[in-house]
Amino acid sequence: MRIHVATDHAGLEFSQQLQQHLRDRGFEVIDHGPAEYDALDDYPSFCINAALGVARDERDGVEALGVVFGGSGNGEQMAANKVQGIRAALVWNESTASLAREHNNANVISIGARQHEVADAIKFIDLFIDTPFPGDERHVRRIGQLGEYEQTGAIAGKQVDSL
Repeated sequence: MRIHVATDHAGLEFSQQLQQHLRDRGFEVIDHGPAEYDALDDYPSFCINAALGVARDERDGVEALGVVFGGSGNGEQMAANKVQGIRAALVWNESTASLAREHNNANVISIGARQHEVADAIKFIDLFIDTPFPGDERHVRRIGQLGEYEQTGAIAGKQVDSL
């Protein structure tokens, strides 16, 4: 499996430690940056590139997931979710890590590097990666509705207001 990783300056140390852990587990890791610490860096391009990597791999039949980091993880999650086909979840404990996969088939997770110890973040990421999506009909249906809205701005048979 391929794991796409991105961060901002707040998560750079986390990212480096995580990448080594993932390589040790046998995953192919793609680092989307940054390469060095810059307190004024802008996370959107890094996180969007990681999400694009996941989306491209999924399109091409390559098994892939993504992990993005930031101070809180909020902005990084928002950036990743701008990419069509990405379902990025903000993870802050073991339950949210597993439910992101079990209920939402999330393909990217975001973690706040200033909110967690590295060991906890690694635990969340391992749980996320190791939890399969069981494919329950209700979850498949809901994920399909999200994708439909993303593509068309509507959900068949549902009331969705317009801007």
